[in-house]
Amino acid sequence: QVQLVESGGGLVQAGGSLRLSCTPSGRFYSINGMGWYRQAPGKERELVASIALDGNKHYADTVQGRFTVSRDNAKNTVYLQMNSLKPEDTAIYYCNANVNFLLNAAMDYWGKGTLVTVSS
Repeated sequence: QVQLVESGGGLVQAGGSLRLSCTPSGRFYSINGMGWYRQAPGKERELVASIALDGNKHYADTVQGRFTVSRDNAKNTVYLQMNSLKPEDTAIYYCNANVNFLLNAAMDYWGKGTLVTVSS
C-alpha cells in the first residue's frame, strides 16, 4: 500500500558527507513523524534521528552536531544530511514513517535500507 524509497547511500572517506532522502509512494492521507534508523554489522537497529510534524527533532548522542534531519511536508520527504562521517557510521540506514489514513489507524512503514560505508 505504501512504500518508502531511500536514496543517497554510498561509499565515502572519513570526514566526508552524504545526504540521504526518503520519499513515500502509494495512497495515504498524510505523514506524522519520520525518522532514520541504522543497523551496523553485529549491532541492533538504533534510532539515528527523527522529526515530528511540527519540526521537533531528536538525535542520537553519537551523531549530534554532525547530522541534520529535515522534512519537506509538501513532498512528504525526509532528509538526513550527514557531515564529518566516521567509520563508526558505516551501516544500513532505514527510513521510517508513521502514515495516516482517512478511515484506518496510522501505521509505521519502513524502507528497504540504503548502505552507507565510511572508509578510514
